[in-house]
Amino acid sequence: MATVQLEGINKVYDNGFQAIYDLDLEVADKEFLVLVGPSGCGKSTALRMIAGLETITGGTMKIGNRVVNDVEPKDRDIAMVFQNYALYPHMSVYDNIGFALKLAKVPKDEIDTRVRKAAAILELEENLDRKPGQLSGGQRQRVAMGRAIVRQPAAFLMDEPLSNLDAKLRVQMRAEIAALQRELAVTTVYVTHDQIEAMTMGDRVAVLKGGYLQQVDTPQNLYDRPVNVFVGAFIGSPSMNLYEGKVEASGDVGTVTIGSHVIGLPHEAFERQPKIREYDGKPIIVGIRPEDFEDAAFAEQIPESQRVTAKVSLIEALGSEIMAHFRLDAPTVDSGDPDAIEEKVGPDVANAVGRFNPRSRVRMGETIDIAVSSENMHFFDARTHQAIWA
Repeated sequence: MATVQLEGINKVYDNGFQAIYDLDLEVADKEFLVLVGPSGCGKSTALRMIAGLETITGGTMKIGNRVVNDVEPKDRDIAMVFQNYALYPHMSVYDNIGFALKLAKVPKDEIDTRVRKAAAILELEENLDRKPGQLSGGQRQRVAMGRAIVRQPAAFLMDEPLSNLDAKLRVQMRAEIAALQRELAVTTVYVTHDQIEAMTMGDRVAVLKGGYLQQVDTPQNLYDRPVNVFVGAFIGSPSMNLYEGKVEASGDVGTVTIGSHVIGLPHEAFERQPKIREYDGKPIIVGIRPEDFEDAAFAEQIPESQRVTAKVSLIEALGSEIMAHFRLDAPTVDSGDPDAIEEKVGPDVANAVGRFNPRSRVRMGETIDIAVSSENMHFFDARTHQAIWA
């Protein structure tokens, strides 16, 4: 097993485009680290530099405390799982899994032992004689995983391995990959643009944007304490609601104003983020998670001072919850995510989404009271977009 260390890594292409800026990142032995970010953020480039498939312009790359900047990919003791599986269509599952061992001139009996062990782990024993074309997408992905497992590498590198699968199979496979990684205890770097994948699979998640590392932390800490507007909006689905606002503090309590709405701030909000007192009367950015909006009929414990009135534009009944889209009279803030799209019902119709109790009886076109758990609000500096924490 091994650590993977990126120290001041830069990547500049021949045309002058810089894809990665001073990336410092350490993946601990046996850790499952996910690189996540929007299209073009540099996550796949970083992975390919670890693999040796991209040259490093500057900085130091180490695998197992060995500098590998100029080491060939085949000599880095890593195994890579690609988005398109990269299986040989004319070979059986058995031969696909064992091919790298055959090239390495591993004895036949050892190849057989390793291949059958990997097939047992991945539940592929009944498919060893089949060709990839006779397998489902999930089975082909397992074969690609098996090919990586048999090499017994120091690290796994996975580049969006689930992106070609349908939604239901993706959920199943991400659970299987996470469980497999824990069982094998192999250092793993996993690239995805899907933040739900990142949150459910990684021990830690590294968020990139425009070639810069924004934050690296546990999934829960990323969600609870994002360092800036981009991370706050990118992590979480539906995305965090962001508005221009102003805080006013009065003793242990206060108010936050967004547009025409004045919402009470209990003392818990100031205990959680005491530094917001320094922004008394100044413009800030206010972030509200969808779960912190609720149909007021189901939030009797939230006082009148923490309620707003809005017209519901769209209802998405999901069984376990209701996504209610509505419009607040407040200017929104761009998170800086290049992949973000405007609300499906139109920016002039809805600029907020709340995760309501599934028993809510709200209807489209209805004007309702909405409770706001303002003690859970997030606050960001209006100029720098950095989080306001103690």
